[in-house]
Amino acid sequence: MREDAPVSGIIDELSWRGLIAQSTDLDALRSAVDAGPITLYCGFDPTAPSLHLGNLVQILTVRRFQLAGHRPLALVGGSTGLVGDPKMTGERVLNPVEVVEEWVARIRAQLERFFDFDGPAAARMVNNYDWTGGVGLLDFLRDIGKHFSVNRMLDREAVAARLAKEGISYTEFSYQLLQSFDYLNLFQQYGCTLQTGGSDQWGNITAGVDLVRRVEGASVHALTTPLLVKADGTKFGKTESGTVWLDPELTSPYAFFQFWLNTDDRDVATMLRIFSFRPQEEIDDLLVELAERPQARAAQRALASEVTAIVHGEVERDAAEAAGRALFGQGDLGDLPSSTLSAALQEAPHAIVAREEVVDGLLPAFDDLFARAGLVASKSAARRTIDEGGAYVNNVRVTDPGAQALVSDLHHGEWLVLRRGKKAFAGVRLEAE
Repeated sequence: MREDAPVSGIIDELSWRGLIAQSTDLDALRSAVDAGPITLYCGFDPTAPSLHLGNLVQILTVRRFQLAGHRPLALVGGSTGLVGDPKMTGERVLNPVEVVEEWVARIRAQLERFFDFDGPAAARMVNNYDWTGGVGLLDFLRDIGKHFSVNRMLDREAVAARLAKEGISYTEFSYQLLQSFDYLNLFQQYGCTLQTGGSDQWGNITAGVDLVRRVEGASVHALTTPLLVKADGTKFGKTESGTVWLDPELTSPYAFFQFWLNTDDRDVATMLRIFSFRPQEEIDDLLVELAERPQARAAQRALASEVTAIVHGEVERDAAEAAGRALFGQGDLGDLPSSTLSAALQEAPHAIVAREEVVDGLLPAFDDLFARAGLVASKSAARRTIDEGGAYVNNVRVTDPGAQALVSDLHHGEWLVLRRGKKAFAGVRLEAE
């Protein structure tokens, strides 16, 4: 972070990027951030072993504040994660304490990659268990609970929805008090005057604003971002295989890159504004190119490249890009690391060849492999594809349906790459010993 980094314009920046859904008083917040550096926070509960794309919206929003010269607090919910924010769909399953502690450590390590911890706008990691774990129940009820109206708590959308169905436990109902207690403590300890989050957190965040006002007589701010829904109506951050995670062990960098590369043309403008750090002029140029040459997918490629580098680093980004080119016949498969190739083919249709099927070092015939891998409907369809010149094994065109690959042809001793035409590929994996 540069010492001369600007401390202005962040509200306008968030506004044109479509990142402002609600604010307690946007003009007052604008005045506060333009007057000098503020301290802000955003919280992340350990409800899973990894953060996901929904969390990334919040992470990058906080990062934008830091780049504008403001001081972020990244909060991991060691205590709130033990309770669980009410869901509209039903009561959460409470995870064991040791599991939550493990997830806290994992999420803390993920968050640390996104912020700068040096300089005048240095970020700080905080865990709300540090100020909640030692508070007695009677003290909490007397000092904090007395400031909350049950009537207002019942108005929260998730609570109302649950009460209309099966009801809600006191444990989850009390979550709002704990999150509000966070804001009060961070105001008292660090002078924090802004909490950010998704728009579904508006009730919790404004409850914290009200608690700071009641206890300290101070005016603090709340800012939320919109919840993202794709143009086709499906939930952002989900694929057919499930949630897109930030942990490379749960969602490989290749799969992560492909998620962004496959962004619908109707969504790419929104995604560039929210997830890219490119200036408005560059984004506008990419959108013009998208309109003029949609088949080139330049906007999607720029988006995939930038966000993958932010989350996984440039080395993994480059490997994911190389894998995509090689799998579609535009690069050397032999140059791909084993982990990258394996991750890519695990995401694609693939077949497993048992060791006993290998005879004299030869795998089953190509027509059989193409059918088993799901690239064609049957062996006869495979033979037609091969006869028409549209079948490739390890990016080499196949001309004989009955030909067989050698075990020595397997990349990293494990994979064959099959391709039909220019756009459909699959893998064949030799069963592990």
